[in-house]
Amino acid sequence: MRTTLEETYGHVLNSDLIDTIAAQGKFMEVRKGTLIMDVGDPIPGLPLLLQGAIKILRVDEQGDEMLIYFLEAGDSCAMTLGSFFGVSKSSIRAVAEQDSSLVIVPMEKAYDWVGEYSDFRQFVIESFNTRLQELVEAMDSLAFLDLHGRLTKYLSDRVKVNGTTTLDTTHAEIAADLHTSRVVVSRILKQLEREGTIELHRNRIEVLEF
Repeated sequence: MRTTLEETYGHVLNSDLIDTIAAQGKFMEVRKGTLIMDVGDPIPGLPLLLQGAIKILRVDEQGDEMLIYFLEAGDSCAMTLGSFFGVSKSSIRAVAEQDSSLVIVPMEKAYDWVGEYSDFRQFVIESFNTRLQELVEAMDSLAFLDLHGRLTKYLSDRVKVNGTTTLDTTHAEIAADLHTSRVVVSRILKQLEREGTIELHRNRIEVLEF
């Protein structure tokens, strides 16, 4: 774990702090599709994503989901950073987009390190700003893009996060992430295929333009 921490966070965190994180953090490995944290769960600590990708979703009172943003290696989550402001329970659902590994830093240690290490403090601030910008982009997408545009952006984002143009996914999963119906998603995907943007296969989409 120490080596992976250094490879992923060594450009922003000093070696002594990485040693401390390796000694005091909780290492986790999760398979693709694993529910890592749900709405209402106690926030266990500050996650540092070492490998893979995680999607962060909001969930309404009926249990319907909407994708907010993806976390990639080297990221942390703004929703858990809310613990710095007294938030103790999760307001999001976190699901592994890929097989992933992460370290959970106990929140009381994160509090101490913000004061003790300037590079950790800067990392927390920059992570919060990055996630806030992604929240703004998510709102802009809802406000200014039609569903065709949102779906195109969604596919492009998943290609970039996963590092492949082949997406193993279903129309139902996409519909859940975009908070719309499977029928509507299927219709737009067919339209994108006719436009030459994608190729559709069973439980798989090949993205040709992104």
